[in-house]
Amino acid sequence: MGRAFEYRKAAKMKRWGNMSRVFPKLARAIEVAAKTGVPDPEMNSALRTAILNAKAENMPKANIDAAIKRATGKDAANFAEVNFEGKGPHGVLVFVETATDNNTRTVANIKMYFNKTGGQVVPTGSLEFFFDRKAIFEFNKPSNYELEDLEMELIDAGLEELEEEDGVILAYANYTDFGNMNNKFEELGIQLTKAELKRIPNNPQEFTEAQQEEIGKLIEKLEDDDDVQAVYTNIA
Repeated sequence: MGRAFEYRKAAKMKRWGNMSRVFPKLARAIEVAAKTGVPDPEMNSALRTAILNAKAENMPKANIDAAIKRATGKDAANFAEVNFEGKGPHGVLVFVETATDNNTRTVANIKMYFNKTGGQVVPTGSLEFFFDRKAIFEFNKPSNYELEDLEMELIDAGLEELEEEDGVILAYANYTDFGNMNNKFEELGIQLTKAELKRIPNNPQEFTEAQQEEIGKLIEKLEDDDDVQAVYTNIA
């Protein structure tokens, strides 16, 4: 399978494993989006996307509404989106995205996870060029479009690549075209099931099964942290 469907597998949050770990992260993404814009998804595309992704993971409407309410309450947390970069076991490159209301805590925790697994955090910006940031959209194949026609419709909005498997389509674009692509899907009447910004390694590396097991211990520690929203590596 191609990289798109490896993304799709990851997008289902396989490593997180259960709702008790998934929902808080989805809720935090909703809170961040609601607080940085207006709390109305009709007028806030970032919030609309966060809600879309929460629904894709079967997050109840009550949880979604509660997250929006928290973001607009007088005691709402002030979340900052902070990225960390590091080298893990066997030289694996790791890019970590967080949303935190206590940067001191988050910095200390991220450094501890790397140190305890034989890795280290590196200065911000050191590894960013090893990853391509892409906007990725998932949707079911529309009955009124052939794949070639759909490509022609989307290319002016920034489409770079389109892949299909078993009736599910993934569309790739540069992250700067996220809004353009979103608007085009709305214009075409195509209902998205997921829409995200992802970092994809531009020079993925092979690791043995034993090495991946050690690397996995670091990734698990990172993904278990409530402040961590996403973890990317250069594993092929």
